[in-house]
Amino acid sequence: MLTRSLTLPDPPDESFFLWGPRQVGKSSLLRASYPSTRVVDLLLTEEYLRYLQQPGLLRDELRDTPRGTLTILDEIQKVPALLDEVHWLIENLGLVFALCGSSARKLRRGHANLLGGRAVRYDLLGLVFPEVGEEFDLPRFLNHGYLPRHHLASDPARRIQAYVDDYLKEEVAAEGLVRRLPAFATFLWAAALADTELVSFTNVARECGVSGNTAKEYYQILVDTLLGRFLPAFTRRPKRRVIQSPKFYFADVGVVNHLARRGRLRPGGELFGKALENYLFHELSAYLEYRDRRMDLSYWRLASGLEVDFVVGDMIAAVEVKATERVGGRQLSGLQAIREDHPGVGRRILVCLEPRRRLREDGIEILPVREFLEKLWADELF
Repeated sequence: MLTRSLTLPDPPDESFFLWGPRQVGKSSLLRASYPSTRVVDLLLTEEYLRYLQQPGLLRDELRDTPRGTLTILDEIQKVPALLDEVHWLIENLGLVFALCGSSARKLRRGHANLLGGRAVRYDLLGLVFPEVGEEFDLPRFLNHGYLPRHHLASDPARRIQAYVDDYLKEEVAAEGLVRRLPAFATFLWAAALADTELVSFTNVARECGVSGNTAKEYYQILVDTLLGRFLPAFTRRPKRRVIQSPKFYFADVGVVNHLARRGRLRPGGELFGKALENYLFHELSAYLEYRDRRMDLSYWRLASGLEVDFVVGDMIAAVEVKATERVGGRQLSGLQAIREDHPGVGRRILVCLEPRRRLREDGIEILPVREFLEKLWADELF
């Protein structure tokens, strides 16, 4: 079994939500972290129906449980009414809960009780560099993606197809998140083609035959079901006009590859570069989450087109990603321009496929992908 980099409190002294995309390994992590803990698995039909019909059963079953005892509720979004019972049990009996799910959308739309600050939040993302160790294989990450079952499979194509089908059927259709499932399926394809790019709701809406507002709502469904997230623009203290539209990144590049029908990705192609950018966003996001580094992640782009892929915090670091084995002057222009507008910018790093690290005279660091990841997870970058 893989050792995940997200560390859960052991023993937990307060209740918590554990969110993450489908099949990311939330249930496995909880069972490994708390092997002797009672689990209420709402994926089991009989459990689901029992609590759906009588949420108060949970209160009766746990009424004589010792104070501080932990209970795991898996797929909590399936029975939102259980959160009222959880609230009562926390307040009156001092019990502790691990609440696991892949979507808070149904809870929020139904005005479910999200415990009003009585539970902290953890997010589990796909596999990251330290979890695979010496088995790290960049082309595998970029072709198979980050979800454990897909990443470890010799040929994940059928599994990814089933994953997307199940997402449409169980997360979207069954929960009634959209009125027109075919239009949403077309949206997934259009959004995958635009992964890592500036979001144009108008263009995506045109591809899907829906309104711009509907396209925005579709993107929000991806965010709420943890299948992707927006990357905002860095807009503080601009000297020149900057772009303010967000970018969008899917949570798993294997899903992007499948939806966009990319085929096998190999170094040297544009799509390999887009996949590498998605992967670095994934690693940076996971690092900031798991290390509890309270720093925003954004991108910076001038109206002229000069751009830096990632800005960490308030210009603590600027990171550009290039899938090239030979970095030239044109590929450094964004990192050079950002210092002109923000002289106080910290480390400027270009991550690429060159074989060895080097430091340019202007202070820009050229780092191979693996060395960047090693330094990142060793807390040596920022």
